[in-house]
Amino acid sequence: MLDWLANNWVNILVIALVVAAVFFAVRSMIKDKKAGKSSCGCNCSSCALAGKCHSKPQK
Repeated sequence: MLDWLANNWVNILVIALVVAAVFFAVRSMIKDKKAGKSSCGCNCSSCALAGKCHSKPQK
């Protein structure tokens, strides 16, 4: 078991870093969604779908 870990520690480290990056990206997206922030980050006035993602509530 220790031989396998010694031979593959670089792969384990890279996989752990990728998993951590994906975790923090997803967590950030969830926090932004809960805070009502837009996910595109663009200017809504020039967007063709501005009425779809930021529609006003019906009265």
